[in-house]
Amino acid sequence: MSGGSLGIRSGSYGSLDKQGLNGVLPIQAASATRTKAYSKMLKEKETLIHWICKFAGRKKVGMLLLCVISAAVFVWVVYFGEDQENDNGSKVNDNLALNNPLINVVQSIRIDNWTSLAVSVKETKVGVMHPPPPSYFLGYSLPPGHPCNTFTLPPPPADKKRTGPRPCPVCYLPVEEAVALMPKVPSFSPVIKNLTYIFEEILNRETEFGGSDFGGYPTLKQRNDSYDIRESMNMHCGFVKGRKPGRGTGFDIYDSDLLEMEQCNGVVVASAIFGAFDVIQQPRNISEYSKQTVCFYMFVDEETEADLKGKYENKKIGVWRIVLARDLPYTDGRRNGKIPKLLLHRLFPNARYSLWIDGKLELVADPYQILERFLWRKNATLAISRHYKRFDVFVEAEANKAAGKYDNASIDHQVEFYKREGLTPYSEAKHPITSDVPEGCVIIREHIPISNLFTCLWFNEVDRFTSRDQISFSTVRDKIAAKTNWTVNMFLDCERRNFVIQKYHKDVLALLAQRAPPVIYPPPRPVLAPPPPPYMANDSQRKVPPRRRRDRKSGARHHRKVSKEIV
Repeated sequence: MSGGSLGIRSGSYGSLDKQGLNGVLPIQAASATRTKAYSKMLKEKETLIHWICKFAGRKKVGMLLLCVISAAVFVWVVYFGEDQENDNGSKVNDNLALNNPLINVVQSIRIDNWTSLAVSVKETKVGVMHPPPPSYFLGYSLPPGHPCNTFTLPPPPADKKRTGPRPCPVCYLPVEEAVALMPKVPSFSPVIKNLTYIFEEILNRETEFGGSDFGGYPTLKQRNDSYDIRESMNMHCGFVKGRKPGRGTGFDIYDSDLLEMEQCNGVVVASAIFGAFDVIQQPRNISEYSKQTVCFYMFVDEETEADLKGKYENKKIGVWRIVLARDLPYTDGRRNGKIPKLLLHRLFPNARYSLWIDGKLELVADPYQILERFLWRKNATLAISRHYKRFDVFVEAEANKAAGKYDNASIDHQVEFYKREGLTPYSEAKHPITSDVPEGCVIIREHIPISNLFTCLWFNEVDRFTSRDQISFSTVRDKIAAKTNWTVNMFLDCERRNFVIQKYHKDVLALLAQRAPPVIYPPPRPVLAPPPPPYMANDSQRKVPPRRRRDRKSGARHHRKVSKEIV
């Protein structure tokens, strides 16, 4: 060892001796003494080795030493591995508290966000390096006494004139706290870990189960296999004609837009208007942080883009980036709208979370507040509101037929098919499931394999049967739940109406404008009443005749006299 070493276990303490002589460290010069002790220890070790070789034989010494080292390593791993596992949770939470400004400031949120295995730590201690195991978001709990823990919905207002659906209050966290609680790692995906999608250069249209050029023509066997949830799956999920969604697949998008969409690696808010059917609604109550970090995308067709000419520049209207979708695969605009609604994970491959809202809705709450309230706080990966009035698929199907939403024979065929698969009317026996019918105009979800699988399967049902996605929702949900412990967070419809406001379609607005009275500009001056006549001095001298009153007594007497004469 060189004299510059400061290690206490060093074989030379020349530098320390000098420091001791100078009075810096009170360490005596014990170099010679320790050297003698060290040589004595070596002699004892040599004597022990010779003694072992004498009785065990030279050939067996290596095997004996190997067994001793293996036993020591085993004890080391077991002892320190248990300590690591016991301390793992506290260390993770401590690191999280240091990096999370919300916890440092508020002291409020107790978070158990992550789980990580200690295998990599154990193996590292014995010199074997492996990649760390995956970590998952496990949810968190608001602290005791937090207002949102005791928040309850007030009773609906007793207004007999208004009996329809209405919004109700929701306990949101401030935007800053919601942003601080955004998970750093994805949620756990039960069973399925790897999901890939089918690409078909040549489509086989001669199948017994229908389909389309956009979604493919899977056989009935392929459909049934897609509900057999496995760790790795390859399945139909739209865009089957191209290797990249939006490029030669139908629902084609310009490369410049595709490049921008790939850059969205956080939160996406998406909507669509086809056939110039709605008016673009600008979100309100959006924080500056969300305007800078959230991707707002509005998909339009060529007819809607022509209607918007001159109303935007640089492909933006307000916060919305306008994306033109060309070569739409369906003639029905509502069915085309199901592509961005259910397949956002394919259009935005790097996004972590998405919020879908129909084109007729106006967003009036911050996206981070919505994600925190309905996903992160509930430890859910997909949330959708239930229908405000209907809970049963059979009732929903009859309502669609009565309203002429789709061909009645197609609706009956779909319902009968689901009945043969085991669909039953909704009842309290399905609890904790609260409804079989969603209000599908808003979908909040995290992009992980299990939720992506759900929306792929849901889209395949819409592509194969009717475009009324409320009818197929519960079938897909229940089939996945039968194979995993995953389900959907179905919140109240009044809570949905708290953060989105439904507007009229453009044709309804035009009809209301025709019925409204014409507006005259400039408005005419109001007609004032004529002034009262001037006060006359002799008016007070004029006598007013007294009002004649009926004499009840005289009338009563007259009545008695007449009655006596009649008798």
